Amino acid sequence: MATGAAPLGSIGVKLRDWRSRSAHLLRRIGGLLLLLILAAAIALWWASRWAPPRDIYPVQGVTIDASNGEVHWGSIKAAGADFAYISATTGRDGTDTHYAENMRAARDAGISTGSIHRYSLCTLATDQAANFIRHVARRPDALPPVVWLDFDDSCPDRPTRALLLSELATFLAQIEAHMGKRSLIAPGPAFEAEYRVTESIARTAWLRRDFFEPDYGAHPWTMWQATGHLRIAGADGTVGWNVVRPEGETL
Repeated sequence: MATGAAPLGSIGVKLRDWRSRSAHLLRRIGGLLLLLILAAAIALWWASRWAPPRDIYPVQGVTIDASNGEVHWGSIKAAGADFAYISATTGRDGTDTHYAENMRAARDAGISTGSIHRYSLCTLATDQAANFIRHVARRPDALPPVVWLDFDDSCPDRPTRALLLSELATFLAQIEAHMGKRSLIAPGPAFEAEYRVTESIARTAWLRRDFFEPDYGAHPWTMWQATGHLRIAGADGTVGWNVVRPEGETL
């Protein structure tokens, strides 16, 4: 009996040692996971409050759509919005349900306003222009309209670059005749990489990149959406926050 006790005792010691090391490892893993969760929470908190410094970019504004719910425009102005671009129409027949109310309330709050059309690759330019003209009134005090250019998962079409540029030129000509002023074009990075619209469409460019100035496009940006993650009083969810290139700034 004595000769068998030593090996059994040794196994027990090893088992306890293994359990101790495992528990220590699990505690370390748990601590690291907690630190990662804390870091992610801090990053999200920071992103939801960051905006470009006003001393560098004096003119700043907001992008608003129906996802922001019932907007309190006095609070938006108090948050520092000098202007607002408001989602109006999409494709051939899409409309933003809060567009008319947002435009009226923003102007009443003393905020300059402009309208956004989200361009669709699946619809003829003339049909999209008719949708925009039907819902967006011509106003001398309106900011230039914006054509938002992005890929959409619901639209699988990818026309040739020549066709896209031709259709886009048609759309711009029609809405600009209606509005009495030239438009801005706002291509996302992937869209610009595919179609190089800023290379061929001579319009003011509104480019997008979170937290860092965008470096795509054939010419420098005039408008920059610096973040799409900002949370401000007066709007549900997150808003786009934009700056205008300072006058006289050189590159």
